[in-house]
Amino acid sequence: MHSLNNSTTQQQLSFVLRKGTPVNVDQTVKEYYDQILQRNAGEPEFHQAVAEVLQSLKYVLRKDSTYAEYGLIERMCEPERQIIFRVPWIDDQGQVRVNRGFRVQFNSVLGPYKGGLRFHPSVNLGIIKFLGFEQIFKNSLTGLPIGGGKGGSDFDPKGKSDREIMAFCQSFMTELQRHIGDKVDVPAGDIGVGAREIGYLFGQYRRINGRHENGVLTGKGLNWGGSLVRREATGYGCVYFTQEMMAAEGKRLDDTRVIVSGSGNVAIYAIEKAQELGATVVAFSDSSGYVYCPEGVNLELLHEIKEVKRGRVSDYAKAIDHVEFHENGNIWEVEAEVALPCATQNELDGESAKILADNGCEFVAEGANMPCTPEAIEVFRKRKIHFAPGKAANAGGVATSALEMQQNASRDSWSFEYTDKRLRNIMRNVFKVTARTAEEFEQPGNYVAGANIAGFRKVADAMLAQGVI
Repeated sequence: MHSLNNSTTQQQLSFVLRKGTPVNVDQTVKEYYDQILQRNAGEPEFHQAVAEVLQSLKYVLRKDSTYAEYGLIERMCEPERQIIFRVPWIDDQGQVRVNRGFRVQFNSVLGPYKGGLRFHPSVNLGIIKFLGFEQIFKNSLTGLPIGGGKGGSDFDPKGKSDREIMAFCQSFMTELQRHIGDKVDVPAGDIGVGAREIGYLFGQYRRINGRHENGVLTGKGLNWGGSLVRREATGYGCVYFTQEMMAAEGKRLDDTRVIVSGSGNVAIYAIEKAQELGATVVAFSDSSGYVYCPEGVNLELLHEIKEVKRGRVSDYAKAIDHVEFHENGNIWEVEAEVALPCATQNELDGESAKILADNGCEFVAEGANMPCTPEAIEVFRKRKIHFAPGKAANAGGVATSALEMQQNASRDSWSFEYTDKRLRNIMRNVFKVTARTAEEFEQPGNYVAGANIAGFRKVADAMLAQGVI
């Protein structure tokens, strides 16, 4: 269970609702959270995501009692729809396999549900709910008309043949297609779901529905409705947000040392953009360990190993001098001014956060979804490390997915430069609204509170306007 107590919020303040019922903020939020725990047992990642948001909402409830009315918070924490389905498929040995598929359509008040599909053995309902809940606020922060949703399966693409992956994707989409559409729910990729998987999914959707509905999925191939910059967007966007966060403190990315965990799309393109803007990426990782490269990353070699050969970071270390591979090592022990966790949830814990702080880290921005534990975030707060939560820092991916939807709707195709410029402006605006909201609620520099409150208010105001539905 994650605590909602915070030393800065212990003072017991109360307010009076318009209906005339006196309410204590801390007690009210605790009751919300207890209800979440009771109704969503066995879902720790979802509990963690909700706890973080509720902690920030104390500032809102003290300032404006309206947001405690009409069940707004309870409704926002309850998905509009949770879909679980069986996914049978046949492997290359002729054996029938059965996986479980999920789609959680969390909140559509701002637009059609939007959020990726994750194929990984760790996937369960709680993880999909945590991702979908985060997506509500992330999508709201982009300023684009998209709601929050997420989906996936406990299927593991690693070690599977192309035929097996195609068979699984076709079976998965046979059920999912009943619940999606360009004006209803628009999935994209996530961990384990790249261009290959999106292609197989889109082909099956087209086969079943008999129409070429480009806007039903994003992350498509460039020659059949995809958008330039989509592959790069989450990593690029994370670096753009970091750049804005550093500029607010009078710092520049130039000549800084950067750690990037992970070696998937997000990590690779965060590395690419950071080095393009003058930083030196001194370490990156995958599940087997990390590479220490004090002179920076050879991007051409990294792209070849990870995207062409689908190899491991250890292969990178074998192919180049002056680098070290640390098997099962802790990447957060490397000295750097900037850390970008871009692998998976809860990868950076409190002990690692202390090591980062001791080694002089000044800025942390989440490229993955919730990669920092609550204990790590508390260390950052106490040690005055500037921290950007994923719902703000990694919003570039879904923002560019929404730009792909715009291109599909207008039957248009934009240049890389134009799309990247749109992405950069969106991330600049995400930072501005996050920072401005934090200041408005007397929490300057608290980007967690700023992102949560700004994302929440936009969604909550729309929910109030549209009635109890």
